[in-house]
Amino acid sequence: MNKEEQDLVEKARKGESEAFGSLYDKYFDSIYRFVYLKTGNKTDAEDLSHQVFLSAWQKIENYQFRGFPFSSWLYKIALNAVIDHWRTRKPSVSIDLVKDDLLSELPAFHEEVDQKFSLVLVKNAIAKLEPDQQDVIVMKFVDELSNKEISDVLGKSEGAIRVIQHRALRQLKKLIEEA
Repeated sequence: MNKEEQDLVEKARKGESEAFGSLYDKYFDSIYRFVYLKTGNKTDAEDLSHQVFLSAWQKIENYQFRGFPFSSWLYKIALNAVIDHWRTRKPSVSIDLVKDDLLSELPAFHEEVDQKFSLVLVKNAIAKLEPDQQDVIVMKFVDELSNKEISDVLGKSEGAIRVIQHRALRQLKKLIEEA
């Protein structure tokens, strides 16, 4: 977490709504994207994303920096909100609902995929991965979180995240080659 972000968090902890608004502006798109990929529904994703930030605002005074960025704390709240959401509904997430431009944001990963493969092929391959693998791939290559941040969000060790990532990339390669 950089100094500017630390200052915003501290001001928000003291009740300054403008500081929290800046954090909201900075992280809303990433949280929305994460929630949308988990729910597959724009309305649910918008509602849950707003719920995440409302919950964060209500609990901001309890936030303590422990070596992880503020975004990790938000992702944890988002993951819990999605879990609570699915407790009352049967999951029916469809990776087909992900916009092509969303996957085009995959930084290095997209460049490594041979140009002859379309984003549809990549989306279909991601849809065939295990849920943990999908989470790690999206957090790593779309949201550009570090392995440490991902491990904090998912409650797994960094080693486990590296293994999940390795297996997911290997499986993606296999699925794309078979297509």
